[in-house]
Amino acid sequence: MWQQYQLILRVLAPTHIGWNKIGNVQRTRPYVTGRALWGALTARLTRDQHATPTEADYRATGRWVHEHLALPYLYPAVQHNGTYRLLLPWDDTTPARILSSYTSTALEPSRYAADEGLLHEVEYIAPYTCDTGEPVYLVGLLFLAATGQEQLASLCHALQRLQIGGERGYGWGRLRLVDLSLCAPCTSWDLFCTTYAPELSHPRPRLTLTPASPLLAHTIARVGPAQGELEPLVGREWAAAGAGQHLAYNGVCYAPGALLTETANIEIGSYGIWHPIV
Repeated sequence: MWQQYQLILRVLAPTHIGWNKIGNVQRTRPYVTGRALWGALTARLTRDQHATPTEADYRATGRWVHEHLALPYLYPAVQHNGTYRLLLPWDDTTPARILSSYTSTALEPSRYAADEGLLHEVEYIAPYTCDTGEPVYLVGLLFLAATGQEQLASLCHALQRLQIGGERGYGWGRLRLVDLSLCAPCTSWDLFCTTYAPELSHPRPRLTLTPASPLLAHTIARVGPAQGELEPLVGREWAAAGAGQHLAYNGVCYAPGALLTETANIEIGSYGIWHPIV
């Protein structure tokens, strides 16, 4: 049995969610993936629980997160008339409102000049909108298993001091919890301007997707015909050689924003990836 929570985080610093690279530009996704959220939560919960955490501690916490949380993809939003208005990345106006970049290079001290070939530019989700200067928030729907309810206070404490994404050594990726409130299961997720039918009594949360509702997470392409972008989903994981040394392939997925052309049933799996139920 699962319970559904509305999760709202305030973006406090530039946030880079690695995507791809074009020339010198390291691009960011204009949303937070479930994998990035899993990594940040695993790190924060482990450090809260252990003064000197070991690799085994991180692995154990990561497994707990996989088993007891169905993670959302988080989307930028601004406050509007007492609620939140999503800035969905497939809206053509959104990237210009929330994305900015930082350019830097390494220096060659002996020549008082830039070191050749090391100029780079990093995109990020800005803490304030680029046009109106409004604070930017990240919004999603988090599912917590009944067996994990005793850790709710620890989860809230971790979300208060979350740091996510790349360039964290420079202070990037800092987020602060604004709201983690229980919301009753319903068929209409008005915040996302779409309609789903959640089923919370299964081993993993399930959703019934209606045609023309945008996918809100990477979805395994077997879900059926859809209109949208396809991408192979690859991420780095722990291996015997160290952190990030193993490339995990999660399959070919429809990217968030793709539109289904027929009804489908999905299950929310690890890293918040949506899997079709066949």
